[in-house]
Amino acid sequence: MHPTLTLRVALRAIGKNKMRAGLTVLGIVIGVAAVIVLVSVSQSAGLMIHQQFQSLGTNVLFVIPGSQQGGGIHLPTGSIVTLVATDADAMTAECPAVLATSPMVSARAQLVAGNQNWSPDQIYGVNEKYLTIGNWRIKKGDYFTANDVHAAAKVCVIGKTVVDNLLGGMDCVGATIRIKNIPFQVIGILEPKGANLFGQDQDNIVLAPYTTIKKRVSGSTFNNIDAVFVSARATDRMQEADDQVTQLLRQRHHIRHSTLDDFTVHNSSEVANVLNIITTVMTLLLGSVASVSLVVGGVGIMNIMLVSVTERTREIGIRLAVGARSRDILRQFLVEAVVLSTLGGAIGVAFGVLVAIGATCAANALLSGARWPLTISLNAIVVSLVFAGSVGMFFGYYPARKASKLDPIESLRYE
Repeated sequence: MHPTLTLRVALRAIGKNKMRAGLTVLGIVIGVAAVIVLVSVSQSAGLMIHQQFQSLGTNVLFVIPGSQQGGGIHLPTGSIVTLVATDADAMTAECPAVLATSPMVSARAQLVAGNQNWSPDQIYGVNEKYLTIGNWRIKKGDYFTANDVHAAAKVCVIGKTVVDNLLGGMDCVGATIRIKNIPFQVIGILEPKGANLFGQDQDNIVLAPYTTIKKRVSGSTFNNIDAVFVSARATDRMQEADDQVTQLLRQRHHIRHSTLDDFTVHNSSEVANVLNIITTVMTLLLGSVASVSLVVGGVGIMNIMLVSVTERTREIGIRLAVGARSRDILRQFLVEAVVLSTLGGAIGVAFGVLVAIGATCAANALLSGARWPLTISLNAIVVSLVFAGSVGMFFGYYPARKASKLDPIESLRYE
């Protein structure tokens, strides 16, 4: 029998019992839709995590002072003063894998502008390269320069949350705010980033020259800094940058081979890699669980095809009597099973895509500050359709083979 004719006969046979066919493919529809939705959600979560890490900075290493032990008491990381601004300059000059560095000093203070006041989450003293390292952009105005850092100029750039709560959301470039009663001129506004992975508002921030924060706000005459932000030249060179920074600081701090480091280097790629592994495993796990529905749907197809063989026994006998071969009967019922499963898979794809879009919109609407990306996995769609067709072929083979083995004479006598 010609393949086109076989397909037409299969569609006609399925169309005779539309309700039964619809209920038969329901398991396949649910299975395919579940695979697409769960894989989409898992991949969207992984993409959002990646975007959040990108918002924290470009290939960032974070160097902080180390710990010390005295009097039998082990003090926590950051409890000793070991880092100075020249350490950051040396990293840029002597570490080939390092693109840029910025000293960092932090402060806690209340901001005052007119009769308004506000306490930001972060007041960071950094240098002119911090925008590149922290993956920030200026929305309006300018950023401070190396000359501003050298002169300890009283200038700053602020985030959107500070603008909204301290200055009423107005155009504040050129405005004056006070930090611990010290006047700072606002020279720029940062592009908003929103909340990070831990729910912290990244826009509730003030950036100023680290020399200004150190000398004028903190009132310190020492040259130590709280940390160093380091940007590697590429993601695949982060470990190389980590090793070079570690070796350089050991040399500069005269640390002997057997002595512990007086600093700690935090590599953000390690956390990102762990989270990527977790999301990949979750994607595979959820996809595998959802694929069980496809197997259940396959059992339903086999059951309904066995019923169909019984109902059409006399038809099979007539076909065999007029010259149809056993393989024609086998092919006929096998095509019907594959058509049923593939049709269910196509409906499941459409339904799954719609549910994934709806879930993304709902997440962004219900979760404050959420930026849940929409990710529809083409691989999941292709694999689901192929698997659905394979399920139809696998579970449809036994009923098809049973139909092809019927005796023509006994089939013609069947009532």
